[in-house]
Amino acid sequence: MSGQEAQAGAPGGGPPGPAGGGAGPDQGEAAGDETRKDGAAEESEERDQPQNAWSARRDLVDHSPRTMKIGARTSFAGGYVAGDQHGVSGGRVTGDVVMGSKKEIHHWSVPGLSASPSASASGEIPRGTLDRLAGSFVADDDTVGALLDRLRRDRVLVLSGARFTGRRTAALMLLDRLGATPVHALDRDTTPGTLADRFTASDDEDDAGRARGYVLCDLVTRRGSALRETHLLAAGDRLAERDAYLVITVGSSAVLEDVPFVEWRPPAAADVLAAHLRAQADEPDVERLLGLPDVKEFLGRSHQLREVAAFAHTLGRYAAGRAAEREVADFSLAALENQVQEWFEADETAVHLRDKAFLIALAAFDDGPYALTAELSDLLYRFLQRTENPSRVPEVPVFGTHIGKRLQLARARRYEGDEHTEWGPVTQSKAAFTDERAALVLLREVWTGHPSARPALIEWLRRLADDGRPLVRTRAASTVAVLARTDLPSAMALVIEPWATSHLFRHRLVAVNALTLAHHIGTPNVPSVLDAWSGAGDRRLRWVAVRAYALIGPERPRQALAALRDAARELYRHFGDPDDFDRETARELAEAVELLLLSAASTEVLTELRGHLEDDRAVRDLALGGFVNACRRTEGDDRHGGPLVLDWYARAAAADDTTARGIAHLWREALGDQYWTRHALEVMRDWVLAADRSTTAEWALAALLPGLVTSAPEHQRLNHLLRTMPGTDGDPPPDVAARLLSTLPPR
Repeated sequence: MSGQEAQAGAPGGGPPGPAGGGAGPDQGEAAGDETRKDGAAEESEERDQPQNAWSARRDLVDHSPRTMKIGARTSFAGGYVAGDQHGVSGGRVTGDVVMGSKKEIHHWSVPGLSASPSASASGEIPRGTLDRLAGSFVADDDTVGALLDRLRRDRVLVLSGARFTGRRTAALMLLDRLGATPVHALDRDTTPGTLADRFTASDDEDDAGRARGYVLCDLVTRRGSALRETHLLAAGDRLAERDAYLVITVGSSAVLEDVPFVEWRPPAAADVLAAHLRAQADEPDVERLLGLPDVKEFLGRSHQLREVAAFAHTLGRYAAGRAAEREVADFSLAALENQVQEWFEADETAVHLRDKAFLIALAAFDDGPYALTAELSDLLYRFLQRTENPSRVPEVPVFGTHIGKRLQLARARRYEGDEHTEWGPVTQSKAAFTDERAALVLLREVWTGHPSARPALIEWLRRLADDGRPLVRTRAASTVAVLARTDLPSAMALVIEPWATSHLFRHRLVAVNALTLAHHIGTPNVPSVLDAWSGAGDRRLRWVAVRAYALIGPERPRQALAALRDAARELYRHFGDPDDFDRETARELAEAVELLLLSAASTEVLTELRGHLEDDRAVRDLALGGFVNACRRTEGDDRHGGPLVLDWYARAAAADDTTARGIAHLWREALGDQYWTRHALEVMRDWVLAADRSTTAEWALAALLPGLVTSAPEHQRLNHLLRTMPGTDGDPPPDVAARLLSTLPPR
């Protein structure tokens, strides 16, 4: 912050000047805050400074999740916010935001499709089940041939793969094609050490002379009870004696020692869907169904094969007139909701608490750096452990699940991508759900479906809001925005309001971002909250309201500016009292107008500022302070970049004289105002230096300057500036100053 900026706006000496740096916490606030507990905390709080609105907005844009990005459709549980995207708020929001109806999917039991990997039971697989599976089984012929050769040779085959990839169906079809029928399913509680013992009983006489098949789905292994090569060799000997074959399926995390296995990769979802449909309908109907927009969208969302098979069943019912079109359209979202609900079931054998913490962290940091997500998921894991058992000391394994297995469980992907930092883009290993709706659905499920997790989640979010990394603080805000969209009263009372009334600026800024993003995804009543806070007696709430107006204002500029004018008038009631005048809010008001002027609603904002410029001193200072601030901003925030307002003027002058005249009018008012002339001349000097670096800027400024001279004092002011201004680093006046001087009309 320059010395001039620091001195701007002292009550009694002039109004608040251009923002660009921070002041300490407001005077008089500390008495009402909690007592600081240690020197480190006090030192941290003393360093707390309000980030200027322009930089804060940039961080919000850079670090918001992909479902809340400017210019992108914002999905929330299958609905979308679409429309003209301008400002952080996403512009004029159109379309419905569908929260989702928490639909349960009850039709996983499609014939031949097991509900889950744990559904395998002992006993003979019915012939009808095998026939139905054979009718829709899809696999590469060469792959199947190689597996059959291996099964004939070894008698035992181990298929490894992720859950719900069709590995059980593949096991049954391999045995069926080998002619090893009937197929008997072994109890999944069979241990590796007792595997061979399952084949000692004598065959039924009816099966004499026929090969038999066995399938053991999801063999349970663990440290100390691994599946070893000796187990397979012993089982192979027993199977050879009985002319039988065994296929074992295991998960990706199975404990195997020297065991040859084959990794099963699922076939394409489109091929599986087509095969299932052909088993139910004629080819013309199959082609028609596959061409439906809802079907194409479903296939583009990386659904599991169990979901594909169930979807085929629904499509078959739809083709037969037994299901409505809405059921087809809603199926993808319902399947996702069903998956999320499974993740958070109480059964720890399915998804461990640490993995549940990772899923929540991934929802908050979706499409962010994996290492950061994993780090903060362990923090949440400790809080969740404390909730489950307050007497136990939380423990986090130093080395846990491999990244690949973790992301496989989460149905997520890893990739290399750039992440915005204060030093520029940095390439990092990032993680993202394959279905972008998953993060929103998951956070809603945790917040509303598992209230017992709220204390840990709230503690975690508060810790994130204290983090020194802008990405972390922004994702804390975006997470709370989703919670507010789900349950506004609880999110406000438990998270947002405590942040908004904090004596720390960084907490208040997270509250601003949470409200802004909540509004962006369609949360109702956010403008009403800001309207109430802008006139509140607590200056901290006023600060939050003003910052948020700057961010959501582009979609409702008139209402935002009206609220800012009211706030300015209320502020100036204490203008003559140095002890009561809130300099920080005054600076925020000017920065809010600055952001609105530089948003996509700039033309409407400019018109509003001109229309109310002469209302009163408070409104005049609000308009001129915001305008001068905006004129300081350059392209890319580069000190050598082109001034944004000058570029705006050049475009307006070529296309819209009204806007160009409005910019010139505010310039004349700022240059001629006793409080703002010094700041305006400083900015004009910067513009002249920009013109010295850029011919485009010189042409634009040469077009503007004649419009700034309508009287002798105006001519004298600019003439003196151009004749006496120093160049960069105290050098003589740049040559462009003399050329621009010649554009001033004589007086």
